[in-house]
Amino acid sequence: MGRLRRADRGQLTERTRQDGSTVGLLVRFTAAGLIVLLSLAALIAFVARQAGVDQATESARQVTYVTARGVVEPRLDAAVIAGQPAALTAFDQAMRRYVLQGSLVRVKLWNAEGRIVYSDEPRLIGQQFPLGPEEQEALQRQGSSASEVSDLSRPENKFEIPYKKLLEVYVGVRGTNGEPMLFEAYFEYRAVTEAGQAAWRRFAPPSLGALLVLELVQIPFAWSLARRVQRQQRERERLLQHAVDASDAERRRIAGELHDGVVQELTGLNYALDAMRLGHPTEGQRAELIADSASRLRGSIGSLRSLLVDIYPPNLAEEGLTSALAELAAGLERAGIEVRLETDGAEALPPAVAALLFRTAQEVVRNVAAHSGAGEVLIKAGRSDGRAVLIVDDDGRGFDESRLGERSSNGHLGLRSIGDLLAESGGTLTVRAAPGQGTRVEAEVPM
Repeated sequence: MGRLRRADRGQLTERTRQDGSTVGLLVRFTAAGLIVLLSLAALIAFVARQAGVDQATESARQVTYVTARGVVEPRLDAAVIAGQPAALTAFDQAMRRYVLQGSLVRVKLWNAEGRIVYSDEPRLIGQQFPLGPEEQEALQRQGSSASEVSDLSRPENKFEIPYKKLLEVYVGVRGTNGEPMLFEAYFEYRAVTEAGQAAWRRFAPPSLGALLVLELVQIPFAWSLARRVQRQQRERERLLQHAVDASDAERRRIAGELHDGVVQELTGLNYALDAMRLGHPTEGQRAELIADSASRLRGSIGSLRSLLVDIYPPNLAEEGLTSALAELAAGLERAGIEVRLETDGAEALPPAVAALLFRTAQEVVRNVAAHSGAGEVLIKAGRSDGRAVLIVDDDGRGFDESRLGERSSNGHLGLRSIGDLLAESGGTLTVRAAPGQGTRVEAEVPM
């Protein structure tokens, strides 16, 4: 394989750097998306588990309420409440047969004084402990229920310590004689936790799957957006570089024109006047020198006015595009070029469009004066089919269109910058030329 040229290597390096930057943007976007995805996953896990726990707790409360009203309350006769052994044995058989199942591992029946009338743990029967505010409220309100995680450090719960963690639910009931009692059921908290995990397993996969699909769908759009941002950034950098290059070229041109034009004329005029002052000229020589000096001063003033127009363009908003183009035409006429100016409809153009057309005309007219050798120039501005149009057509020496890019690279940066400005505004710049057949430049800007 042949060696890459230096320009090709530079373009390849630049393209690699740009692609790397685009990849970097995409990686950061994807990383941010994954962080958000993981955060949402944690949030969904928490919400789903909490929903499962709440659902399991509510289910335990419902089971306890139904058990208390349907199984316990009908069997609370005076013998059970009094703690008669035969009655408690029958009550215990019913509890073990209908109530103590699954995750429900312990039951207690309290009276209003805090004495445990019945428990499936016989060592608790007959013992008395103080009732908490919630338990007292449930006891006084028939059918009222409450739940909490058991405090296994309390004396009445010492036999539940092996279970490690329990959910206790208590419901107020009444005996057949109307005496208020408190029925308390203890559920293994593991069942509540498993319910939360089951809810997580049920809801998490579709939720996380949808989020993952969303993340994957966004990646191509993010890639496209990153590429677009990179292209726009490169375009801005290119336009800025063109503007800087054009500004440098403009300063060099103005300095050159001042040095080679006005400065030389004034220097020559100064020498002529000094020679006249030091010599003994005749009246005829004085008159001839004064006439020549006046002519040369008028030429220098014209050159300075042209430079002033270049450096500080006329106020288009106040004077209008026609007046501004007339100033440019006057500069060509002072250079001996015949100018035909047509500006029908130019005054109705928006200020921003008029400024862009003037800037274009200024650059093209400058090239005509410097390079074309033209004898006649047409400057035409107006509007056509909803677009602003500028035409500058000269009968000069022209050039080969195929070398336009080469010409631009050899110092004609102004015209290239104008083309970029027009393109930024949605317009176009067209150059038609041929050797010996003049040059025609057309600029169009949408209204």
